[in-house]
Amino acid sequence: MADEPQKKPHLSALVGHTNGLTKSASLAAATRAGGGGGGGGGGGATASKKLVIKNFRERPKLPDNYTQNTWQKLHEAVEAIQSSVSIKYNLEELYQAVENLCSYKVSATLYKQLRQVCEEHVKAQILQFREYPFPKCCTDSLDSLLFLKKINKCWQDHCRQMIMIRSIFLFLDRTYVLQNSMLPSIWDMGLELFRNHVISDKQVQNKTIDGILLLIERERNGEAVDRSLLRSLLSMLSDLQQVYKESFEQRFLEETNCLYAAEGQRLMQEREVPEYLHHVNKRLEEEGDRVITYLDHSTQKPLIACVEKQLLGEHLSAILQKGLDNLLDENRISDLTQTYQLFSRVKGGQQILLQHWSEYIKNFGTTIVVNPEKDKDMVQELLDFKDKVDHIIEVCFQKNEKFINLMKESFETFINKRPNKPAELIAKYVDSKLRAGNKEATDEELERILDKIMIIFRFIHGKDVFEAFYKKDLAKRLLVGKSASVDAEKSMLSKLKHECGAAFTSKLEGMFKDMELSKDVMVQFKQYMQNQSDPGNIDLTVNILTMGYWPTYTPVEVHLNSEMIKLQEVFKTFYLGKHSGRKLQWQTTLGHAVLKAEFKEGKKEFQVSLFQTLVLLMFNEGDEFSFEEIKMATGVEDSELRRTLQSLACGKARVLIKNPKGKDVEDGDKFIFNGDFKHKLFRIKINQIQMKETVEEQVSTTERVFQDRQYQIDAAIVRIMKMRKTLGHNLLVSELYNQLKFPVKPGDLKKRIESLIDRDYMERDKDNPNQYHYVA
Repeated sequence: MADEPQKKPHLSALVGHTNGLTKSASLAAATRAGGGGGGGGGGGATASKKLVIKNFRERPKLPDNYTQNTWQKLHEAVEAIQSSVSIKYNLEELYQAVENLCSYKVSATLYKQLRQVCEEHVKAQILQFREYPFPKCCTDSLDSLLFLKKINKCWQDHCRQMIMIRSIFLFLDRTYVLQNSMLPSIWDMGLELFRNHVISDKQVQNKTIDGILLLIERERNGEAVDRSLLRSLLSMLSDLQQVYKESFEQRFLEETNCLYAAEGQRLMQEREVPEYLHHVNKRLEEEGDRVITYLDHSTQKPLIACVEKQLLGEHLSAILQKGLDNLLDENRISDLTQTYQLFSRVKGGQQILLQHWSEYIKNFGTTIVVNPEKDKDMVQELLDFKDKVDHIIEVCFQKNEKFINLMKESFETFINKRPNKPAELIAKYVDSKLRAGNKEATDEELERILDKIMIIFRFIHGKDVFEAFYKKDLAKRLLVGKSASVDAEKSMLSKLKHECGAAFTSKLEGMFKDMELSKDVMVQFKQYMQNQSDPGNIDLTVNILTMGYWPTYTPVEVHLNSEMIKLQEVFKTFYLGKHSGRKLQWQTTLGHAVLKAEFKEGKKEFQVSLFQTLVLLMFNEGDEFSFEEIKMATGVEDSELRRTLQSLACGKARVLIKNPKGKDVEDGDKFIFNGDFKHKLFRIKINQIQMKETVEEQVSTTERVFQDRQYQIDAAIVRIMKMRKTLGHNLLVSELYNQLKFPVKPGDLKKRIESLIDRDYMERDKDNPNQYHYVA
C-alpha cells in the first residue's frame, strides 16, 4: 500500500505540514516496509531497515485557478446558507477544500474573504428594520411585538447560519484563527458583526429594548406574554457582550425602581399591613421567577435589592407603626412570620423590628402591671403574655437570640415600673397553687406552672418582698395543714435556692425543719402524756417554731377554758424540762381544733379555728348568747370576733342562728345553737371568713421588708469600710450597688451613711468631706 501513487500527493501534503506528522509518517512507512519484504516465517522483523521519508524539496504546485475556484465553491455555499437554500456541494468536500487551502498558506485571505461575505449579509439585514412597514391600524403595543418577533427571527437565523458556516470552516477556526490571538473565532466574528451592524444601530436598539421593557411591564400588570420571545431576545443581548449590561439592564432597573416606588406609596395607603406584606412577598417571588425564566442571572441581585428597597426599605417604620401591634394583639402567627422574613432581607430591617417589638412588650406589660384593678389577674396575665411572646419568638422569629434577649430586658423594665406589688402578687399566686384543695393541675402540670412562675420571678428587682410574702403564706400552709404537696413545696424551695442562693432560702428551709422536729417532739409528748395520772380528754398537737425563721406574729390574749390552760402547762413543763434556757410563747391566732357535736340529725365533726372553738364551746353551757356575752367570755378582739361569728352563723355551714338575720354582725345581735343543723358530710370544715388581707397587714409586711433592707444596707457599708479602711463616697456607693440585691436610691444610701457616722462606725475625713474612714 505504501507504493500506491494516488496517496503520494496527500501524504506529501501531510508530511510538509508539521514535523510531528513527518515522524509518524516515517514510522508507518518503516513498519510497512519490514512487513512487505519478509517472505517466509517472520524474517522481516530481523531484516527490516529504518526508512526515513524526507520532505519534498519542492512543494507540489496547486493546479491553476485552484484557490480561486475553491473559494468560489465556498462562497456559493455560504450564500446558500444565508439564503436558506440547499448547498450544491457535499459538506465533507467543502470541509476538505478549506483544509487544502489552509495547508497552502492562504488562511489569512480565506478568513478575510469569509468575514467580508458575512459582513455584507449582516449589513443588508438592517434595511428591513429601518423600513419595517406597520399597518396603520396596529397599536404601539402590537407594532412593538411584531418588531420584536422580526428581530428575534433575524437573530435566530443569524445564529443558525453562523453555526453551519463555522462547521464548514472548522479547520480554519482551529488552526489559523487559534494561532492568531488577535482574531476573533468565526462564531465571535458573527456576534461582532451582528452587534456592530444591527444591534448597535440606535433606532433598532432602542426599539428592541423599548419592546422588551413593554412586554415585562405588561407581564407585571398581570397580562400573559410570550416568555420564550423575551428569553431569546435577552439571551441575544447577553451574548452580544456589553449590550445587555449597558443598554438594557440600566434602563430595566430604572423603570423597576420607578414602578415599585410608586406602587409602594400607593399600596401603603390602600392596604392593611398583612395584605401589603403578602403583596411584597408575591412581587419578590415574581421577580425571582423572572430571573430564572428570561433575565440574565447577574441581574438578580440588583433587581431583588431594588424591589426590597422600594416596597420594604422605604416603609419599614410605617409598616410597623401601622400594623405590628395588631398582628401581635391578634397573635397572627403566619403574618408575623412573613414580617420577620421580609424585614430580615432589608438592611436595618431586623433592628427596627426589634425596637418596635421591645416597645410593644413594654407597653402591653405596663398595662397589666400598673393598673391596680388588674391585680387579681396580674400574674396569670403575665404568664399568658410570656407564653405568647415565647411562642412568637420560637415560631415566627426563628428563636433569634436578639429577640429573646430584648424580650427579657423589656419584661424586666415594665415589671419593675410598679415596685413591690408584682413580687407580692407572685408570692400569693404561688400560694394559691401550692395550697391544699387546688385540684386544677396534676403534679407534672404544677411543676410546669412553678417553672413558668420562676421565669417571671427572675425579672423582679425586689426579691426580698417576694420572700416576705412567700414566707407568710408558707407559714399558714404548714401550720394549718393546707399544703397540697410536700414534694411541690420542696420543689419550689429548690427552684428559689437555685435562683437566689442558699441565704435566700435558709429561713424557709428552717420552717420545714421546725415542722419535722415538731413531729418528733409530739411523739415524745404522747409517750409523756401516757404516763400522766390524768391525760385529759383533749388530744393536743403543738408546733414549735423558731422565732427567727417564721413571720412575726403579734401575740393575742384570749380566754381559754381550764382544760386547755392545764394542757398548755403540762406541755410547757415537758418541753422546758428537755430544753433549758428556752422560752415558749403561745400563738393563739394560729390554733385550730376538731370538735365533736351532736344534732337531731346525728353526730358531726367540725374542723375550726381556735377562735371558732372558743365560741362554739360556750354553747355547751347554754343555747343562746348575745354578742357582748360572747365577747366577754372569749376575750377575742372585736373585729376578729365579728368575722368568727359571721363564719358560724352566716356562711354555708350555719351551726348558729343569728337574730336578727343579716350578713353583718352588729352589737346586740343574739346567737342561738342550731339543733336542726344538717349537712351531707360527717366532717365539715368551717372556714374562718377572712377579710381580704387587710391594708395594715400588707403595710406591716412591706414595712418589715424595708426595715430589713436598712439593716442590710448598714451591714454592707460596714463590711466594705472594714475591708477598705478609707473610701470615697462615689466608690462606696458603686460598691453598694454591686452588693445589694434590691433596688435602692442614692438618697437612701446617703441617709444610712449619715446614720453610721452618727453611731461612730465611720467618720468623715477632716480635709475632704467626700472621703470616709472606718472607725475600728
